[in-house]
Amino acid sequence: MAKSLNKVQLIGNLGKDPEMRYTSSGIAVATFSVATSDSWKGQDGNMQERTEWHNIVAWRKLAEICGEWLKKGKKVYIEGKLQTRSYEKDGVKKYITEIVAENLIMLDGGGKGTQGAPPADTDASPNVSDAVPEKDDDLPF
Repeated sequence: MAKSLNKVQLIGNLGKDPEMRYTSSGIAVATFSVATSDSWKGQDGNMQERTEWHNIVAWRKLAEICGEWLKKGKKVYIEGKLQTRSYEKDGVKKYITEIVAENLIMLDGGGKGTQGAPPADTDASPNVSDAVPEKDDDLPF
């Protein structure tokens, strides 16, 4: 069987703060939307713009980082894969396509405090205050 590739890369702005949930087994899940915009000059010479909204879902440690650090309006880089799932609402089967986030880079810095963003590595701790020296005397230069 031939190999295939399912990879998505987005740079956009959060449409709302992430919504945090936990599965019955305690696994963290964050869902949020990211807007990407495209602009072009129309035939009439006027600038046109279109915004596309993307549903994002993050799991486990990445979900916890998203829930703690991401805020509406922040610019992010999201890397992941497309996934379509179905659910039933009011007796009607519905489908949703979302991006399962595998990597995240906060392009505007952290969403909380003044210390900045945690490292982009999804296994990193979101608490960066421990890495910032308290006094100038602690700086190595």
